[in-house]
Amino acid sequence: MGEELREQVRKRYAGVAVDVRGKGGDEGSCCGGASCCGSGSAARGADMTAGSYSEAEKGALPRLAAEASLGCGNPTALAELLPGEVVLDLGSGGGIDVLLSARRVGPGGKAYGLDMTDEMLALARENRAEAGVENVEFLKGEIESVPLPDGHVDVVISNCVINLSTDKPRVLREAFRVLKPGGRFAVSDVVFLGNKGKLPEGVARSVELWAGCISGALERSEYKAMLSGAGFENVTVEVTHAYEPESVAGISDPRDVDALREVPVASAFVRARKPKG
Repeated sequence: MGEELREQVRKRYAGVAVDVRGKGGDEGSCCGGASCCGSGSAARGADMTAGSYSEAEKGALPRLAAEASLGCGNPTALAELLPGEVVLDLGSGGGIDVLLSARRVGPGGKAYGLDMTDEMLALARENRAEAGVENVEFLKGEIESVPLPDGHVDVVISNCVINLSTDKPRVLREAFRVLKPGGRFAVSDVVFLGNKGKLPEGVARSVELWAGCISGALERSEYKAMLSGAGFENVTVEVTHAYEPESVAGISDPRDVDALREVPVASAFVRARKPKG
């Protein structure tokens, strides 16, 4: 990620953390509330996490962890975490997915959260203390350079963060590196369902701002190719929710709406596995 873009991401996510803590968590969904894309009503797009977390899951967590979710899905629901496993969440934000993962893997396992924003890390650590979860560690760092040794984790998860990076191949290579042989990659992210190059430039940029805030979503085929290029096998991209063009902030021209119907944007669950050999 270029330093200028990285700093923009850091500042905006720091603002989200401060806002959520200051307002008691009244607004917190990326591009749907206390947004990384701006502030106030201008930042409100689709609530990209709507329906992703059950009431039971949210009820078992500190309120600010649930309300500060900045993702587009719930990777812990589909990652098939097992007792005793070690999990890494890339871009862990307020910690919702880390805390849920920690409960799933149990006392014999461990959940790491990686984030580059001091304010988010402070919020996450407060949430960990309130939850009383011991098998959690939040690390400061960048998803392009994970501060963990090779072959250290069983599962890498992430929730609508990889699209923020301008060096996605490096992120995927790092995920591959820290996984144990046979380890699993299981993330929620935003993808285009078709050739993004067919979209008018302004439409593609509007979607990127809405969904990715700084960088932008990959095409589904691009994502699969990058994962394969990083060494992963059994790569799948499963669409979980396709967004109506009218829900994308900044898209109002009927011609642009029609263009997005041809190349929809969607939340997807992306799976892959590191070979055992």
